[in-house]
Amino acid sequence: MQDKRDHGGNLDAAIDRFGGNRESWLDLSTGINPDPYPLPPIPQAAWTALPDVAARHALIDAARRFWSVPDSAGILPVAGASVAIAHIPLLAITGRVNIPGPTYNEHAASFAAAGWEVGDAAPHDASVHVHPNNPDGRLWGPQDCIGSLRVIDESFCDVAPDRTLMAEATKPGTLILKSFGKFWGLAGVRLGFVIGDPALLDRLAGMLGPWAVAGPALEVGTTALRDLNWADATRARLAQDAIRLDRLFTKQGAKPVGGTSLFRLYEVEDASQWQDRLARHHIWSRVFPYNPRWLRLGLPATNRWSQLEAALA
Repeated sequence: MQDKRDHGGNLDAAIDRFGGNRESWLDLSTGINPDPYPLPPIPQAAWTALPDVAARHALIDAARRFWSVPDSAGILPVAGASVAIAHIPLLAITGRVNIPGPTYNEHAASFAAAGWEVGDAAPHDASVHVHPNNPDGRLWGPQDCIGSLRVIDESFCDVAPDRTLMAEATKPGTLILKSFGKFWGLAGVRLGFVIGDPALLDRLAGMLGPWAVAGPALEVGTTALRDLNWADATRARLAQDAIRLDRLFTKQGAKPVGGTSLFRLYEVEDASQWQDRLARHHIWSRVFPYNPRWLRLGLPATNRWSQLEAALA
């Protein structure tokens, strides 16, 4: 049986311990946009037929435009970035991979499962950089991403498009990950993208098989990626809400130490006590086994701020 790894979003465990139901809980344990993109009408054929080739091409075209993907870089839509993360270590001969931490733990788990040696020592054959990093928001530069296989996880970079490393997608051995669920707030759609070396993408596509992305996801993704006005307005709202969250927790003695405008990281005296305090008000947060002073919170939805403010009063 696969080892259970530490993640946010484990709301069922909180409900079992503190009571209530999903509707009563404010889940701030993830970095998913709490005010999601409005679902567009979905053609009946998207549900009843195998995913359409034309719909897939429309999604790829929308993605290329939205992220300004260089013409020489390939784009592979996948059923969530996690699917790609699980398969990417199989694209190269095993060796040593550099994954600077602490960071999202699925990368190290996938490389280790594929027989790679995971560490931060040089020299190394591959590298993985989460950009911006989860949970501290650290940003990386092209000079940091070295190795014959270079993975740049930009799952949270859509809030800061000016910091993207998309220009690196033209370099051999480079793969850039994009997550649709985070910025657009539709994690259940299970849509992601791998951008970069066409040869590696061809091999990855072969591993995943035909119809890797469901028809409804193709429709939703294409519409959302074309809606630039929504993206601009959302970035502005998230930035203001991140400032609001920092002010609330700073007044309570928490010290902001990083994050993005989709999640904030605070240093507190005892993160577990903070988590329990918020949980008694049916608010779920994220703590980390490797740092007992770190507390991470996503943003409340527009109509749920009063629940958080009451809990901190």
